[in-house]
Amino acid sequence: MDTKKLPHSPKLKSVDIPLEASKSESNRALIINAISGNRSVIRNLSNARDTQTMLRLLSSEETTLDVLDAGTTMRFLTAYSILGEQPKILTGTERMQQRPIHILAKSLKQLGAKIKYLNEEGFPPLRIKPLEHQKTNRLSIRGDVSSQFISALLMIAPALPQGLSLELKGKIGSRPYIQMTLDMMRLFGVQSNWTNNTIEIAPQSYGEYPYMVESDWSGASYWYSFVALADEAKIKLLGLRQKSLQGDIAIVRIMNQLGVMSTFEDDGVVLEKIPHQEELEFDFSDCPDLAQTVAVVCGIKGIHCRMTGLESLRIKETDRIKALKKELKKFKIKLKEVEEGFWEVKSKYQPSEEIIAIETYDDHRMAMAFAPIMTRQPIIIHNPSVVNKSYPGFWEHVDKIRLEK
Repeated sequence: MDTKKLPHSPKLKSVDIPLEASKSESNRALIINAISGNRSVIRNLSNARDTQTMLRLLSSEETTLDVLDAGTTMRFLTAYSILGEQPKILTGTERMQQRPIHILAKSLKQLGAKIKYLNEEGFPPLRIKPLEHQKTNRLSIRGDVSSQFISALLMIAPALPQGLSLELKGKIGSRPYIQMTLDMMRLFGVQSNWTNNTIEIAPQSYGEYPYMVESDWSGASYWYSFVALADEAKIKLLGLRQKSLQGDIAIVRIMNQLGVMSTFEDDGVVLEKIPHQEELEFDFSDCPDLAQTVAVVCGIKGIHCRMTGLESLRIKETDRIKALKKELKKFKIKLKEVEEGFWEVKSKYQPSEEIIAIETYDDHRMAMAFAPIMTRQPIIIHNPSVVNKSYPGFWEHVDKIRLEK
């Protein structure tokens, strides 16, 4: 088995980290540009496997498109394919074929697209035929399952003959990701109106816009964790903006409570240690990708943490709640649902020189969320290459901080 041993390294050298570009921004920019006829130059695209897969498949003339394990790519391409001229088959890894897509497919069918499941009903692989006639311009979709379903529909909306009025039903999760989509569409010339729970987009065309992708705030969160857990640390993350389109900039506010101060400069943000609070209560509905990182930090530091908004974690690359519970238990940390929708992190963790192995469950965020524990004790990460999904240079950057004991 491929593994990476991380030695106990309580002190981190002060370095600059050139973060990976945001795959969330990159993938949206690629879809928008493709719909416009590739009129724009997109700079600083992410090297993440998800984005490189999107780039490759958008230029492919093949009938069958294999998204591998890229959930965003699967969802965005499913919607994009109804605008094409030829039928497409979308497939992916075994885990991808277990991730539901029926809510998005149902919406596309209501618009008039013809979609057929080739294996299990409601799951990839699926065959998609281009839209010939738009049956309706009004859809309703649950707001609490995946914002990527919503973003996929929004990005194709201006190219639909009748546009789209999209009602978001119930609680809206990952709202900043939906807003990011609308903000990026606006930069490319498309106007929208979001009133109450309804988003309206008239038929219109995307224009030309020279887009520069920002560094990834999700990737930044792991360096906040390193600083929070280390005895000594000062790290500068390059390419981040204080005014960001990304919802995961919420890590600045969260980590300020967990012992990390952020100082923004022209070319990035400097992270330094400060005293931490003894308790944290946070709703992760708008930033679920931060939950694993925060749970680990709170557990290791013994901070009493109460978490809500974790519902979508069960349908990610793995069941992240189940995976978190199992791996945290190795450090005598409990993640427990104390009442429906409310989770608590309780810890009896004590540092030791015992080497504990972390399973990653084919989930890039499991590997990166647990890596900073090396500042407290040695650990082993199984299948470390899983980080290539979103942050290919992560381990190189970990080595760059030249950890010292």
